[in-house]
Amino acid sequence: MDIIRNPIYVISILSLSVILAVYIGKTKTGKQFGPALIVILITAVLANFKIIPSASNSIELYDIIFKYLAPISIFYLLLNVNLNTIKNAGLPMIGLFIIGSLSTTIGILLSWKLFSPDIILGEDGRVIAGMLTGTYTGGSVNFNAVALEFEFQKKGTLYAGTIAVDNVITTLWIIITLTFPRILNTVWKNNRNFKFKNENHIEVKTKDQGMDMNSLMWLVFLGIACFYVSEIISKDFIKIPSIIILSSLGIILAQTNFVSNLKGSHNLGLYLVYIFLAVIGAYCELSAVNELKEVGITLLIFTCFAVMLHGIILIILGGLIYRDWEMIAIVSQANIGGGTTAIALAETFNRKDLILPAILVGTLGNALGTYLGFLVIYIL
Repeated sequence: MDIIRNPIYVISILSLSVILAVYIGKTKTGKQFGPALIVILITAVLANFKIIPSASNSIELYDIIFKYLAPISIFYLLLNVNLNTIKNAGLPMIGLFIIGSLSTTIGILLSWKLFSPDIILGEDGRVIAGMLTGTYTGGSVNFNAVALEFEFQKKGTLYAGTIAVDNVITTLWIIITLTFPRILNTVWKNNRNFKFKNENHIEVKTKDQGMDMNSLMWLVFLGIACFYVSEIISKDFIKIPSIIILSSLGIILAQTNFVSNLKGSHNLGLYLVYIFLAVIGAYCELSAVNELKEVGITLLIFTCFAVMLHGIILIILGGLIYRDWEMIAIVSQANIGGGTTAIALAETFNRKDLILPAILVGTLGNALGTYLGFLVIYIL
């Protein structure tokens, strides 16, 4: 077996990357970026220098992390949530998320008119536009739902190239959303901030000091068991995404005294988020886009402009309505990157009040994305 495809070697490098990111994030310079961004940059460099596998050379370990660790990380973070009222933090987030979703759709349609990707991509361009609308509303679930309907996954090179472009843009957008709140706050300062008073918000308590064996064994069991139960319910009983069921189980359990007193769920969940982000960085493969030549460049320009328009529209409207740049960045990331990366932003910004709303709008995106994807295909 090629050493860089050895799963033990890869998980070691990913784990080391998280360690380096956390330590660098504690330095004076590193605090300006945060561990989330740093771990993405580290693994992106490693993947592009072929020190670890990239998207085109992906291994089963990456699929396992996406399928199992990412949703379980959300579950662990939800175990810290004491649910008082969702509506106070939820309504601003939902409003912004709807604006962000419509901005994505508008961005795709305007980018199509400006760059006419169908000249290079032909009829495939419409399907790709729908796939990108779906993924930049709710995530890869919507991307694949649109692709499967049109059997686009059978177009190997073009399908892989579209995924590569998506990965590159998603990674760049994580970097942008981590940095633009600081920049905008210097030129258009916050005058509203939805960090709610303790008596009237979604309270997140982190009990991570002195994690003991009792807490560890229960957390491991609960994470695995609830993931399994959510998959069974989603498959055999209620036809909704399993992440919604898993999130609901986490919220319900968090309200019990036994689970709320377990120590370490926050740090455990955050660590798994960093491992997930490390794989996101590894998927940022510039060479895969370049290999497609004209098609790859067309896809990159088309997608980049669409996402940029999404950001501009959301920042302007969000600034006029709320002017809470961190919340706007988290909502945008819930659109473009999904719930897990939105949580990472909330953690980086120390916005504990927005962790649950980030997850809620992320699942809302899963529900809306496929419909908007097909709508764009119909319009085009």
